[in-house]
Amino acid sequence: MNATEHAYHIIRNDILTGALKEGERLTETRLSEDLGLSRTPIREAIGRLTLEGFIERQSGYTTRVAYFPEDEAEQIYEIRRLVECYSVQRAARLATEEDIAKLRSIHAAMKKDTPPPDQAAYQRLTAANEEFHRTIVAAARSPRLTALMTTALDVSMVVRTYSMFSEKDLQRSLNHHEEIIQAIEARAPEWASSVMSAHLLAGAARVVEHIAHQSSPKE
Repeated sequence: MNATEHAYHIIRNDILTGALKEGERLTETRLSEDLGLSRTPIREAIGRLTLEGFIERQSGYTTRVAYFPEDEAEQIYEIRRLVECYSVQRAARLATEEDIAKLRSIHAAMKKDTPPPDQAAYQRLTAANEEFHRTIVAAARSPRLTALMTTALDVSMVVRTYSMFSEKDLQRSLNHHEEIIQAIEARAPEWASSVMSAHLLAGAARVVEHIAHQSSPKE
């Protein structure tokens, strides 16, 4: 991994996890010092993250972590639903035995961590959940879908929001994953798509509820 890629992944992860807050000012000098890199890869990483919507350029040379609109979560989950329902339909037709075995392995790992006993388990669940969804898109055998999903899954702020889900939410999600695998194994595209749609609608509803609760006036 070159210096620009290294800077890109670190800065993006800090935004996704909330280590860099919405609206926080970013300077090449500060990031260069924090990451121990020269300003050139930092500048290139900022440019890429700006194009992807993670960073905003303001007047002059000021750059800040982007503010996400109130309906951002709804928008992104709907985009994901459209992309992933189509992806899982293709996966139900095209997935190999190796693809299905990988989904089974990821599911088993997530089952062990549900309910998560500590923050480390939440982090493992987050990573495994992302891998599960990316594996389905990869099984769809479409570079275009992979490119769309990369941006949609990143911007959906999965890393930032996964710990908001209750034990009941996590168990429901796990059950959805199991049924999605069953539908892919059965080579049933419509079944797979309907479960994926329910899965993402449930996730979106929980995230929107959490955001509304956070923004409501406190007594």
